This record gives sequence, C-alpha cells and structure tokens, in this order.
Amino acid sequence: KPFPSDVFCAPQLRWAVIGCGVIANQMAQSLALAGRKLAGVANRTQEKAVAFAERYGVERVYESCEELYADPDIDAIYITTPHNTHITYLRDALAAGKHVLCEKSITLNSAELDEARAIAREHNVVLMDATTILHMPLYQELVRRADSGEFGAMNLAQINFGSYKEYGDLTNRFYNINLAGGAMLDIGVYALSIARLFMASAPTEVVSLANLASTGVDQTSGFVTRNAEGQLGVFSLSLHSKQPKRSVISFDKCYIEVSEYPRADTATIVWTEDGCRETVQAGEEAYALCYEMADLEAAVAGDTSKAGLIDIAADVMDVMTRLRADWGVVYPEER
Repeated sequence: KPFPSDVFCAPQLRWAVIGCGVIANQMAQSLALAGRKLAGVANRTQEKAVAFAERYGVERVYESCEELYADPDIDAIYITTPHNTHITYLRDALAAGKHVLCEKSITLNSAELDEARAIAREHNVVLMDATTILHMPLYQELVRRADSGEFGAMNLAQINFGSYKEYGDLTNRFYNINLAGGAMLDIGVYALSIARLFMASAPTEVVSLANLASTGVDQTSGFVTRNAEGQLGVFSLSLHSKQPKRSVISFDKCYIEVSEYPRADTATIVWTEDGCRETVQAGEEAYALCYEMADLEAAVAGDTSKAGLIDIAADVMDVMTRLRADWGVVYPEER
C-alpha cells in the first residue's frame, strides 16, 4: 500500500539516531516506508555506525555524540541505547537544543525524568517518550470516543504481558541489573501506559507482590493501582512465563479488548446492553515508529496534545519507580 499521507503532517525535521540496535534498525526500515531517511547516526562502536549508515543510506556518521550534538543541521535525536544510559544522552542532547525522542523506558526513575524535563523546558525543546502505545492511532481514536462519554465511566483495566526469557545467559539485558533489566522497565511500561491513557488521573495507591530473578531484577509481579476516581488497574508481568499481551478496559457501557497491544491497530468493543461486538481499526502496526516521529514533529510545530504526552509518561514512571522501591530493585546508577 502507498504510505498514508496523513502520518507526517508537520514540517519535516532532520533526524539523527544514537545507537544501532534492533530499534534503530526498525526505525530506519519504518522511515523507508515513508520515503524518508535518517540524516545522521552515532554509536559507541564506530564500525557498527558505518555499517548502519551504509545499509540505510544515512548521510553522516559521527565520530562521537558530542560531534552530533554540535551539528546545527540536526533538529531531533532518537535515543535507542539501553535504559541505564538514557539520562546521560538526554542531558547533553537537550542542553544542545535538540528535540529528543527517547526509547522506553525513557529513564530509570522519576528523578531522572524530572531532570530531563527541566532541561528541555530550559532550552525550549520537546522531549518525548517513544513508548508505542502513546502514539498509535488506535488508542487516539479509542481515547477520543471514551472522552466523549460514549462508553460511560471507566472502571477497571486488566492488563497482562508475559515473555519467556531463558536463564541460560543472565548477562543479557533482560536479567542484567547492570543494564537496568527486569520486567517493569522492559514490558511493564506498556501495561501501565495503556491503562493510564483511559484513566481520569494518575494512580495514588499501589499494592503489589513480586518475585526477583537471581540477578536482583524483577522477574514476575502482580500489582493493583487505584486513583482518586476509584478507577482500578490490575496488572501481571513476567519475563519467565509466556502470557498473552492482552488488555481489557471496562466501562459502564462496554469493554474494550486489545490483543498484542504494544503496537496494535485493531480493537474489539463488546457492548454491555446487547453483547454486540464492534471492531475498531486505526493506523497500521508496520508504521508504529513513524507515528512516534510524527508526533514529535507535530509537538515541535505547536500541537499541545502531542507535547502533553510526556505527562502520561511521567505518571507511568512514578508508578514504576514506586514499585521497584517496594521490591528493593535498585540499579547501580541509583545507589
């Protein structure tokens, strides 16, 4: 299919990426669908940056991130490195006057995110969380209908996410405490984000149980949140047990079910009165990373609704920070 004309609507920015891992490759491939390319790349290993640039036609390979930050031809930077490195790149990129889209989890904790937001405000640039749920058109359409009152009051969100990661190599990023591993920052951010989108306010109460891996990161957990309006979120996460990526958001008049929800483009609404099932489709899963970049460009152009997505991310980060504190999951950078 031709790339949709309604994805990139704001003035185009010149983008560079930091990191050459899986997500950076997906971003370059996603941009290719839109007929666009990254303008620059920086990576800890220069050889990988050169190979990445050759593969995707990237204009410039920087010898250091400092060289990237100093380039006046770059407007925005996408950070795709491991969680525990994000704040280091955020500090310098934002202070250099670059708009930043940062891969999830945007920071390790709320204190780091507060610091990054303060730097962005000081330098009048946009900081955006790249958690796909915040940007998929499906959720924008469902939230629009929920906010209109069509579904009635929202009461309960039930969210599952389980992956099976073997114990064979505990140095990988999933279980490695030195790489900010654990289920919460890797998959919990998705679960909390989808629930928060439909809730009237941030949770004020959290109760939980968790089992930790031998490395000290959270492996399996169950937790419940409640906000001032009495809206509940019930969550289960696991890195060592497969679960469906399934979310059910319950309202007075219906419930919304979304499977494979991190990049979903289809949902089912089941209406309470007659059991009728309605299918809602919006956006395309394949364009998930393009939607992220488009939202940042829109925010830079003055779209306050897109700029405000960082507030949702901050609410999610507050809950994740609180839960890890309750479980005693502390990363080296936090000690």
